[in-house]
Amino acid sequence: MQRARFHPSLPQPLMSASFSLIRSPFTLITSLRFPYNNNNNNNNNNNNNLAPLLLSPSSPSFSRLRCSSSPFFLRSSRYSSFSSPPRFASFRAAAMGKPEAAVDADAAMDAVQKRLMFEDECILVDEQDNVVGHESKYYCHLMEKIESENLLHRAFSVFLFNSKHELLLQQRSATKVTFPLVWTNTCCSHPLYRESELIEENYLGVRNAAQRKLLDELGIPSEDLPIEQFIPLGRMLYKAPSDGKWGEHELDYLLFTIRDVKLLPNPDEVADVKYVNRDQLKELLRKADAGEDGVKLSPWFRLVVDNFLMNWWDHVEKGTLREAADMKTIYKLK
Repeated sequence: MQRARFHPSLPQPLMSASFSLIRSPFTLITSLRFPYNNNNNNNNNNNNNLAPLLLSPSSPSFSRLRCSSSPFFLRSSRYSSFSSPPRFASFRAAAMGKPEAAVDADAAMDAVQKRLMFEDECILVDEQDNVVGHESKYYCHLMEKIESENLLHRAFSVFLFNSKHELLLQQRSATKVTFPLVWTNTCCSHPLYRESELIEENYLGVRNAAQRKLLDELGIPSEDLPIEQFIPLGRMLYKAPSDGKWGEHELDYLLFTIRDVKLLPNPDEVADVKYVNRDQLKELLRKADAGEDGVKLSPWFRLVVDNFLMNWWDHVEKGTLREAADMKTIYKLK
């Protein structure tokens, strides 16, 4: 165990907020340094105005500050947090590269989604799917950043069919930052910038990520969906705004699997689930097009439906899915 260390010049509320951190493959213990004002400091050496401080990993504003010498990531969900006093608000905003008003505006975001927005590091790629870096989920979905810096990140979309060849759909939760309450395919998310999800061979990194998120969103344990059961069929590149602030710009891996599974949806991620056959899906599409019953579909799901799904569904029914795979082409769709 290692105790958090607080500089004696910090305000008492911070000094009293003592907690323990455990180092594991999912945590990072590091001492961050930042300038502070100490009116009682008589040392004129500016370098001595850098105080060592172990910050709370649950602070979303600092979870993006990474230690370059460590491969580990901050996982804030494991720890209790403390609130930064007003005197640190400006520094917190500056550290994020955001004006304080933007930080305040994000305060209304659902706590779980906010944590994931700052904690998760997406994989940045070019249009040929070469890894070029990484960035927080927050900035990868901020339309201002997408447009100004052309941020493109790797993603995946899982299409799970049962033994009756029905497709499992989910309705995204109301608290999702992008495309809340829309109907979409079984699971849609991102491989993260971590060793296990960067593996290129046999698309293992993306398949590892899909297995992780199916447990997180739908409660499907990994033993019920082994890695080899995910069949990559294709890749597509698309851009889609969600509202005036958020959107998607993804290079999306399309993964198909046929399994009978038990579901335990996570309400932070999923509002509803249902299996549909072809006719039921067509009726859902009709309602979405007509604006009936408030039905909306995610843009990436609609692109797959319009360009690939019915042909691939034929292969699902014939048991010839692997014959449909084309992982050499990256389809640019609008």
